Amino acid sequence: MKLGTLYLVPNTLGEENRDSQIAVVIPPFVVQIASQLDCWIVENAKTARSFLNAIHQVSPLRTPMQDIVMKQWRGPGSDVKPIDLIQPLLQGQDMGLMSEAGLPGIADPGTEIVAAAHAFNINVRPLTGPNSLMLALMSSGMSGQHFSFHGYLPIKPPERMKKLKALENESKANQSAQLWIETPYRNSSMLTGVITSLHPKTQVCVAMDLTLPSELILRHRVEEWKNILQDPQGPLPKNFDKRPAVYILQA
Repeated sequence: MKLGTLYLVPNTLGEENRDSQIAVVIPPFVVQIASQLDCWIVENAKTARSFLNAIHQVSPLRTPMQDIVMKQWRGPGSDVKPIDLIQPLLQGQDMGLMSEAGLPGIADPGTEIVAAAHAFNINVRPLTGPNSLMLALMSSGMSGQHFSFHGYLPIKPPERMKKLKALENESKANQSAQLWIETPYRNSSMLTGVITSLHPKTQVCVAMDLTLPSELILRHRVEEWKNILQDPQGPLPKNFDKRPAVYILQA
């Protein structure tokens, strides 16, 4: 039996005004492919439906939304196993894999689905779209030749301080950029940790809402970040602690 193809479909980087975002960050050929898929593995069904509704405004969906099959996968802790989710592929049906935001498999639990597909020699086709990590690195002016991504750093200050120092040492030793991400409501505490943990001359970039009208990209030395964090009239927006962010440092 012919196997289906697993399409890795990029999502927008923000939930608001997806209709307008589609035309800017999702290539037309990706829109066309997404509109023809009627079976999906997604991180969040609500987000996926919002994305497909926006796709529908550009390229009508082949299958009515209520008939599209969506299976949720949020990582190894899920009750379902990847092999169960990819059964339609084994039966010859094409499927789409969608991340909560950005590219599937990049800082995303979709890697296990892709690995399962490869284990059965299923054709995997990655599609072009936005990725906050690469956009942040591009706009930081830091090393694009040597860099590492570390996911989320520890929440507790002592462990976070230890990790930040380790990243700074690694950056200095390898002349590399060190990337991590932070959830909303912890940005101020993260910047406080940066200020108290790192050398004053270390460069730190913070990138938020990339590709969106509210996009913010700031790069400063640690000693400058101290003044910025304390300045109510500074460049940080009032909703700074409500926006997910990408952080990059280079010693």
